[in-house]
Amino acid sequence: MLKRLVIILSILALGLFLYSVFVENIFAPRLSPKDSAEITLNDLKLKVEYNRPSKRERDVFGALVPFDKVWRTGANEATTFQTNKDLMIDGMVLKKGKYTIWTVPKENSWKVMFNSKQYDWGVNEKMEPMWDPNYDALEIEVPSKHIDETVEQFTIAFDHKTGNLKLTMAWDSTFIEVPLSEYVANKP
Repeated sequence: MLKRLVIILSILALGLFLYSVFVENIFAPRLSPKDSAEITLNDLKLKVEYNRPSKRERDVFGALVPFDKVWRTGANEATTFQTNKDLMIDGMVLKKGKYTIWTVPKENSWKVMFNSKQYDWGVNEKMEPMWDPNYDALEIEVPSKHIDETVEQFTIAFDHKTGNLKLTMAWDSTFIEVPLSEYVANKP
């Protein structure tokens, strides 16, 4: 009995090794590794989970990521944004909860959509974004800025240096900021 178990486990290990070598190197690091950005301000907690594609000497915006088309805002799985409090974004309220973030990069601005639907992946088998606009909870358009340095890996972060909270995204020589603040209801 023990001999059969050792043989079966050996066959499974060999099969996994061969699959890894010839089909997909499951032991290699991901080309677009997972990452997250978090911030806690008093009792406000925000978190973004995303995958970080690299520039790798490619033209990014207007080429790899086309202008005027919905982008999954990273690679692999859909990028998620989570807030434990209602937020005010450009005069609109984003209710507390978990969202996916989708963007439409343009030459001088980006549309940023917070979508209430959770998607397992960012694109379908035809490499089309899985984004469904019917679930958009909020859409904002922000200016894009050219920066002098090159950001090799797509980066999402929170910036609160000046006391004004921002969700930032940077890749290649492009940078955007989405202004965020905690929503405070008018109390009589």
